[in-house]
Amino acid sequence: MKTAPILPARVDFSGAIPNAPDFGDLYHAPFGAFAQARQVFLDGNEMPERWAGRRHFVVLETGFGLGNNFLATWAAWREDPARCERLVFLSIEKHPLTQDDLERAHAASPEPALARQLLEAWPAPTPNLHTLDFDEGRVRLMLAFGDAHDWMPELVASVDAFFLDGFAPAKNPELWDDAILKQVGRLAAPGATAATWSVARGVRDGLTAAGFEVRKRPGTGGKWQTTVARFAPRHRAPVPPGRTAVAPQAKDVLIIGAGLAGAACARVLAREGLRVTVLEGGATTAAQASGNPGGLFHGTLHAEDGPHARFSRAAALATERELRRIAPALPWLQWGLLRVERDPQALASMQALLARSGLPADYAQALSAEEAGAKAGLALTQPAWFFAGGGAVSPPALVKAWLDEAARSDGFQLRLNTPVERLHRDDASGRWAALNIVGESIATADAVVLCGGIGSAPLASAWTAGPSWPWVAQRGQLSLMPQDLSPPMLAMPVAGLGYALTLPDGTLCFGASTDGGDMDPTLRASDHSQNMDRLRSLLPSAALPDDMPVAGRVGWRSLVPDRLPIVGALPAAMPERRAEQVRFWPRQPGLMVLGALASRGITWATLCAELVAAQLTGAPWPVESSLADALDPARFAAKAHRATT
Repeated sequence: MKTAPILPARVDFSGAIPNAPDFGDLYHAPFGAFAQARQVFLDGNEMPERWAGRRHFVVLETGFGLGNNFLATWAAWREDPARCERLVFLSIEKHPLTQDDLERAHAASPEPALARQLLEAWPAPTPNLHTLDFDEGRVRLMLAFGDAHDWMPELVASVDAFFLDGFAPAKNPELWDDAILKQVGRLAAPGATAATWSVARGVRDGLTAAGFEVRKRPGTGGKWQTTVARFAPRHRAPVPPGRTAVAPQAKDVLIIGAGLAGAACARVLAREGLRVTVLEGGATTAAQASGNPGGLFHGTLHAEDGPHARFSRAAALATERELRRIAPALPWLQWGLLRVERDPQALASMQALLARSGLPADYAQALSAEEAGAKAGLALTQPAWFFAGGGAVSPPALVKAWLDEAARSDGFQLRLNTPVERLHRDDASGRWAALNIVGESIATADAVVLCGGIGSAPLASAWTAGPSWPWVAQRGQLSLMPQDLSPPMLAMPVAGLGYALTLPDGTLCFGASTDGGDMDPTLRASDHSQNMDRLRSLLPSAALPDDMPVAGRVGWRSLVPDRLPIVGALPAAMPERRAEQVRFWPRQPGLMVLGALASRGITWATLCAELVAAQLTGAPWPVESSLADALDPARFAAKAHRATT
């Protein structure tokens, strides 16, 4: 998916109703935004009646605008005692409002408390799918910033109700063309409905061609008629196997591994109402790299906004939201991170890249060496990227907080010292069993998520079609410098070739070395020396000792050569056709993996866990389909197939 800078909306507030001068149209009808939302969109989609008793109900809106339709829907959900368990509201907006304009637009909102929550959660204007949770995660707003023509084909969702609400077709025809309406049909769940205030012939014909039965409905407030539609296609293309829910009726799940990946999955799946059992082979949680005393999280940016940059940005934004939510449960959380460039003359090129990307200052800033040093609290000699939403946290504390949250749900279990030797699936019941070394069943469930890093490789390979995944266990040693030998405390972490951060007790944590498949757990003076060399490069003005006793920690990171995680359902067999595309590979029912988090476990775990949960249950995916394809476990087999054809 190609991305472009997000340009904010221009809103004219001089009249009684906000209007968009770039489109020559009003943002809502004269009789009121909430009245229009209720009469046209809620009543037109037979809501709230249709969501009664449902586990999930999904709405897709083609123009977020001022956000009144979302607020009115949220308010209706809150007021309804028969409401669905979870409401998901997907909305696309090419030109989102600035936060100041959003506040102005809702200064007199009929739902001031809800409007205030929306304003406080308003995301940075980046070309991403931003997931905002309200009411303890029971209401989810998913905002896709960018062109609807780019986003609609990339969404993976089963939509129950469509709010078709762009500016008038005559003034904004691109949002009403056949390409958009065809995607409405692709995303429609069985029995889905659609509603709009527009009765334009082209809109009605487009919905009919997309498989809807269309009719006009009496309007109100000066609008004579509106359009409503119900999805009733004569024929429908099959959904690719990799796009169907892996275990939509699952009631319980086994998670193998209790590091960052396993803990993140436990929290998210428990929130979804599943009974979660975490099986950890070791004596403690966060046993490998997840056990480091401090770890970094931050985004990135590249000249070509390819899959790596897009995923890292989406993951960093999701992590920032999650850490702000869970901050009260964490003993230590530091905001702000500097990533220094190697070239002392790089500032001009950094500023040019930032200008081309259009990314906002609250995501990334290009700072001179002097500006970066002022933020670090220690003089630096190279320019640096500043990520205000990045920072440092204790990985073990984060793992504990996530597992503690999962433990507040019914049926949660954490079982330590419980290694899993292999998996078995019962063909009759469809349930999975985790077996120990003598073949005895440890636990059973409807689904399994492998989160044990490189330790998951044997379990995965036994059930995976195609070549073995090129997993590597990379040894890393970090070093610790006690406070009495350390330079002045860093105000925030500094990263580059290596990293440095000051722990709460004043200890300087820095490193980390990288070795191939070496499994030696002993601390090495040579690795400490390498870490010291990198520290001197990062902090050239700091007074550092020439030598000191080796102190630190050894852990192993799991990674693959393309430097992206492995997330999704395991491929079960080669498809009969289109094997070069991962979405066409059939999947093992209920068997998933979240692994290869490399050195980015804190940054990546939250979004990856959300993707696992969505793929498992059938909820809307939190990333675009092309990005999910780049993370898919079938990508190695698809690549091998392409190489032979």
